[in-house]
Amino acid sequence: MRFAVLALDKPDSLALRQATRPAHLEYMANFATPVAGPLLDDAGNMCGSLVMYDADSAEQVAEIVANDPYQLAGLFESVVIREFKTVAWPA
Repeated sequence: MRFAVLALDKPDSLALRQATRPAHLEYMANFATPVAGPLLDDAGNMCGSLVMYDADSAEQVAEIVANDPYQLAGLFESVVIREFKTVAWPA
């Protein structure tokens, strides 16, 4: 199954995101994430994340997110996990 994760950063947390980014990218290399990247604000600064996962359940994705260095550092203001119905997907 496929899942979309939309995580929005807390206000004024760009420095925390940048400091935690190397650990986050290392962690994310362990998972099937064919589409992933930061969301950008109007000034072009990172302000959240959009990640698509191949996983067995929403609970599995929630566990991945719970152990993400970004989440452990308290970066996210909100996280939404939703099953994703595939219409088009990268090969």
